[in-house]
Amino acid sequence: MSAPIIRTAADAGRWPFDTVLVANRGEIAVRVLRTVQKLGLKGAVVYHAADRGTAAVQMADWAIEITGSTPVASYLDGAQIIAAAKSCGAGAIHPGYGFLSENKGFCEAVEAAGIRFIGPTPQQIDLMGDKVRARNFVEQAGFPVAPSAIEDDDPATFVERSRAVGAPLLIKPSAGGGGKGMRIVRDLALLEAEIERGRSEGQRYFGDGRLYCERYIENPRHIEVQVLGDGQGNVVHVFERECSVQRRFQKIVEETPSPALDAALREKICETAAGIARSLGYRNAGTVEFIFGQGGEFFFLEMNTRLQVEHPVTEEITGIDLVHEQLRVAAGEALGYTQDAVTSSGHAIELRIYAEDAARGYTPTTGPVLVLQPPQGDGVRWDSGILQGGEVTSAFDPMIAKLIVHGADRDAAIAKAERALRDTVLLGCKTNTAFLRRLLAHPAFVAGDVHTGFLDANPQIAAEPELPESTLDALLGAAALSTRPMRDIADAVPDLHAAIGGWLN
Repeated sequence: MSAPIIRTAADAGRWPFDTVLVANRGEIAVRVLRTVQKLGLKGAVVYHAADRGTAAVQMADWAIEITGSTPVASYLDGAQIIAAAKSCGAGAIHPGYGFLSENKGFCEAVEAAGIRFIGPTPQQIDLMGDKVRARNFVEQAGFPVAPSAIEDDDPATFVERSRAVGAPLLIKPSAGGGGKGMRIVRDLALLEAEIERGRSEGQRYFGDGRLYCERYIENPRHIEVQVLGDGQGNVVHVFERECSVQRRFQKIVEETPSPALDAALREKICETAAGIARSLGYRNAGTVEFIFGQGGEFFFLEMNTRLQVEHPVTEEITGIDLVHEQLRVAAGEALGYTQDAVTSSGHAIELRIYAEDAARGYTPTTGPVLVLQPPQGDGVRWDSGILQGGEVTSAFDPMIAKLIVHGADRDAAIAKAERALRDTVLLGCKTNTAFLRRLLAHPAFVAGDVHTGFLDANPQIAAEPELPESTLDALLGAAALSTRPMRDIADAVPDLHAAIGGWLN
């Protein structure tokens, strides 16, 4: 299908920047560089020594090494990143996701340095980054939020007001994200103790112990809507994504369209998201996330003021390059199209490839990338930052790649995803590909009957199937004989026979 006819900054004249620095690593750095270079701009990256041999460093026009007490700390050093951008003449910085992508101070420092931040305004980052303030803003704008109690409103009565909301309750850190510090309370007798634990975790993870409690929707779906705004009053939605298959509050599978929505509900939830973004005067790409109940009710969850990990499924069904749109908006362009121009076709699924052992509680794994053969074919996309010969370490998040498929409908997309997983070869480090194949084959997933507690309710999906002893013996024998020391032993001539020399009887 064709995307909207969009006037680009290049068509209007010169881009106001000729080099874009990606303040990130891994697959998202590769993803952003691909579009930057396709547009004829130069792409730069920063990298820690641990990432020296990665795909992003190899493909960038500029690669500037940064340092820190840990690899992660280097990517959180805004001053060092801005200095790197100046050293290569970058006129814009793309933060990717994670790290400094939703950091108000970094955004302000970038703009103060005379460099364009490819993202929202500092004020929008600040507002939507605080779950309590974001929730209040959305409620005051007339959009649906779950019944809740907010500690900031009156700390002395917080426990009492939370109890009045009723069980089950979900405790959340005000500054939280990624599921950290969240606690479900079904027995109100435990409420005070769980609040104290949540406050302690919020302080530890985010340096902010403020909390709020909201009504917990049992077995909800997690549905989010992609939005684009130009900061000039123009906002569109780019349809929804279903993100309900999660472990530890973190997504594993995302798809679009959501199998839970009919046309009327789809329009309602997407227009709600666009309305929230419009109320903000939103600039750049963003995602409005909702909790979706079994009865079709939905409530605002949060807004992520950045590009999402799962953005490729939206690109696949619409033909819109979301990074291109981010660059255009950062260059001062208006969107140049209305909602009617945004159309979709087919069904897309993204599977996150993690270096982890699902059978052992999704424990992260490490190891060398001995062999890497990504799947190929029509409607198959592989976004990754690793290379054969590289190393998967414990320094970063265990997500090492994303497999995205696009089919004519959901059944075709599931079948294509299963074939692509079967064709994926990644040796040297245990991944979750076998787990993902079991997940795709589960009857409830095939039927689209999933929710955020789906994996907890079906632990057999994560469990490794038991192999027959004869099969295990054969596999161990083949593995042993494939190593050089074992081959040398198997091929060696015993000393007694070697002493005979060339004698023949």
